[in-house]
Parts: sequence; structure tokens; C-alpha cells
Amino acid sequence: MNWWNYIACFFAGMFLANVVPHFVHGISGDRFPTPFADPPGQGLSSPTVNVVWALLNLVVGYILFRVGKISGGDTAALVIFFAGIVAISTMSSVRFASKQAN
Repeated sequence: MNWWNYIACFFAGMFLANVVPHFVHGISGDRFPTPFADPPGQGLSSPTVNVVWALLNLVVGYILFRVGKISGGDTAALVIFFAGIVAISTMSSVRFASKQAN
């Protein structure tokens, strides 16, 4: 595989993991930060915006998953894909920990 396939693997993991919090908050009727909030990433967006943002992340993640050829049996691609999941999950847990304190 080419180097850009591995970049796609990493970002596929990030985008697909990012679907979960936005989709869950959105379908639960809860407001949650998105890049479209005021201020971006800090203010709370409506549940509908969160569902739309989650679905956009799902589409982009799926495209990157295909570009990264993750399902092709390449162990390195799979490891890099999971590294993307770990990266966004860890960053989100730290970033949104203060959300519950308010």
C-alpha cells in the first residue's frame, strides 16, 4: 500500500469513532458541542445538528475506510485504523470532561 492509504486508515478511525457521541446525543435529544456551535466546539448544538454531523462523519469515515483498504487483510492498516480510534477517543474524553462539571 501507499503511504496515503495509511493516512486514510488513521483518519477513518477518527471519523468513525466521532460518529458515536454525536449520534447518541442527537438521537437522545441532548445538545452537544459540534464545530457549528457558538463558539465552535464549545457551545452546544441542537440534537438535529448532532445527528447530521454524525452522519457526515459516517460517510467521510466510510470513504476513508475504503481508500485505506482496511478490510484488505493488511495488519498495519488495521493497527493504524485503531490508533485513529484511540487518538480521537482519548482527546474527546479529555476535552469533554469539563462539560459535565458545568
